[in-house]
Amino acid sequence: MKKRIAVLGATGSIGKSTIDVLREGREYFEAVLLSSHRDVSGLLALSREFPGAALALTGLESAPGVSALPKGVYRGKAGLLRAVAGTAPDLTVNGIAGAAGLEPSLAALEAGADLALANKETVVMAAPLVFALAKKKGRRILPVDSEHHAVSSLLEARRRENVEEIILTASGGPFRKRKREDFAQITVEEALAHPTWNMGPKITIDSASLANKGLEVIEAAGLFNMPPDRITVVIHPQSIVHSMVRLKDGAVYAQLSRPDMRLPIHNALYYPECTPCSLGRLDFTGGLTLEFEAPDFEAFPMLPLAYEAVKQGGLYPAAYNAANEEAAAAFLTKKAGFLDIPRIVEYVLDRDWHTTGNLESPEALRVILEADGMARKIAHAYISENNLCS
Repeated sequence: MKKRIAVLGATGSIGKSTIDVLREGREYFEAVLLSSHRDVSGLLALSREFPGAALALTGLESAPGVSALPKGVYRGKAGLLRAVAGTAPDLTVNGIAGAAGLEPSLAALEAGADLALANKETVVMAAPLVFALAKKKGRRILPVDSEHHAVSSLLEARRRENVEEIILTASGGPFRKRKREDFAQITVEEALAHPTWNMGPKITIDSASLANKGLEVIEAAGLFNMPPDRITVVIHPQSIVHSMVRLKDGAVYAQLSRPDMRLPIHNALYYPECTPCSLGRLDFTGGLTLEFEAPDFEAFPMLPLAYEAVKQGGLYPAAYNAANEEAAAAFLTKKAGFLDIPRIVEYVLDRDWHTTGNLESPEALRVILEADGMARKIAHAYISENNLCS
């Protein structure tokens, strides 16, 4: 029997990689749901290739070409949540960008699907709630971020109780060698020119500011129940070593593969089987150089701000994420400069985001979304009142 797969964000970078894996494994997988936010033409093309899959468009009537969609397409956020429940997938790949991915993740688990998670915001914002629901439903959360997929594989191989430290690698982005005094002149176009990965615009900006690695530190703490002082970030520009773990005896184990998101997606779709795959194969005979260095916390304050957010706990990670999303959007639309991104986030975090509520209870979702909305409101006010980039 084929495994039933839902792909959320099917026309984005993660979705396209997932579709590639589905194409290669048609005899093993059946696409039952494909969603997009605004890419109507991309969604229609996928529907022709996978005619049995339900379609969902979350961008509603604002999406170009929406009138060309056939009847029966699920519309809006509420429609997507109904689609996840109604199509009964065995595995849901969540490639939605940003906080918008949280509720679909919860819907997938509630519907009894395992969750292949590329949407790091799900864990950043609501780790206690998400893992309580996964436990209740008896479902797996399989990380698809290359770094967390690597850590998960290493912990499974070496046993978590033997691990002293998680070491997350970061490419360093396009400004690793840029002088800090030149950061004020960084343009959107420069920030979008990532040296290693081909990703969507928001995550590419996050990589340039190291906010993405900050989010991954928070995510690793939630995914692997590891305190932040046992999670280290190292810069590794080749993006060949995706993460490492240090055992109690001091030995370090690493996961190496080519920088191709299709490999962790392949492994998530076939889990728990390890099946033949050529996507990540390295050739060590042609010469392979691996470099490592410490990140510059002063030049890239989004990283220490993330460590502080996860140490504080409560709603601080959700506030960090919301503020960063607004700051990155302001930079992309040239309403803020590159250096304004950490200033906006720090301003938002300079509030009390502690909570006395139980973040594992179903009622926690309301509290988390309220904090998300409040953080965005504070960020908007800062951007407006300071006339950034004026």
